[in-house]
Amino acid sequence: MSPISRGFRGHRPQVDGAHRPPGQQVVDDIPRRRRSTRGRVAGGHERRPRARTMIVDRAIYRDGRRTAEPLELGYTDDAFRAEGGLAWVGLYRPTEQEFAAVGAEFGLHELAVEDAVHPHQRPKLERRYGDTLFCVLRAARYVDETETVEFSEVHVFAGPHFVVTVRHGEAPDIAAVRRALESRPELLRRGPVAILHAIIDRVLDDYAPVVAGVENDIDEIEDEVFNGSAGAPRRVYELSREVIAFQRATKPLPPMLERLSAEPSLDEDERRYLRDMHEHALRVVEQADGFRQLLQNILSVNLTLETKSLAEMSNALTEVSNTQNEEVKKISAWAAILFAPTLVGTVYGMNFENVPELKWELGYPLALALMALLGVALYLQFKGRNWI
Repeated sequence: MSPISRGFRGHRPQVDGAHRPPGQQVVDDIPRRRRSTRGRVAGGHERRPRARTMIVDRAIYRDGRRTAEPLELGYTDDAFRAEGGLAWVGLYRPTEQEFAAVGAEFGLHELAVEDAVHPHQRPKLERRYGDTLFCVLRAARYVDETETVEFSEVHVFAGPHFVVTVRHGEAPDIAAVRRALESRPELLRRGPVAILHAIIDRVLDDYAPVVAGVENDIDEIEDEVFNGSAGAPRRVYELSREVIAFQRATKPLPPMLERLSAEPSLDEDERRYLRDMHEHALRVVEQADGFRQLLQNILSVNLTLETKSLAEMSNALTEVSNTQNEEVKKISAWAAILFAPTLVGTVYGMNFENVPELKWELGYPLALALMALLGVALYLQFKGRNWI
């Protein structure tokens, strides 16, 4: 566990008036839209136009501590460049026009504006804007009420003397990361890289409740599958989609941390912290892979159980059909046996005068004998075929 991680796990001081230097304004975590103003600052310097931005918090740090001067985008770069400070601006879901002001303030490339305001990017770490690192992270949180996993994004621009964070969603809690770092000035003295490491560590830590929630969901699905629940396949499919999205969020993290560890400006302690985070990321990736494999196995077991159930139903229907066939055979056999004497009686029961057998003295006994003979012959025939 890195000291950055321990900082916001064990110490979460509230950044209020009691912890700020005198005269500093408290900035809460509710995004605010700033109205642009024009004017001059003390000393006669022209203040740049201030654009309306969704700024959650902004501060300049010197020697690891938050300064007391009020900050405005129009001259933030002058303030931190003049005295070798570190600027950190946090934004929440800015539009392209809103982020353009921040990009102009810190000299970000125009492509950075497009990258920052468009979410649904893959996790990545790039140095594509000169000395500025651009990092995209996919945060996740487990929602107990709906038993689902929600994903969001955070974009981080880490320059030589500034950090700009853009959050698209509720996670991660950047305000908590800021409070943890402000409580440990020795970490902030390391510069923008410490902030980037802390944000990545926070995203990794936020994966723990997701892993626990998905494990619990899988246990419930296993019970539903073996209990024959009709809704189990649908739930397996929905959870599989969430696990696939979780894999896409976590799998790029180990290579990203390896690339960060290779930065020549890092000292051995920072590399040690990154190795610890790298191992953490690998464990999360392995757990996500295990979840997907387990869900595939559950789906296979569910298919096997459904196939077995259908086979049992088919066998039962076959047995019923066979029983019905046997009954039909018996009814048909007895119907045929009874039909033979009925046929003889019908022939000799016709009211025609020229029926020779009607005047025989032995006609009646012979007719009865013929009826009995036909009935016995048919009975023996059906009995031999097991119809009776």
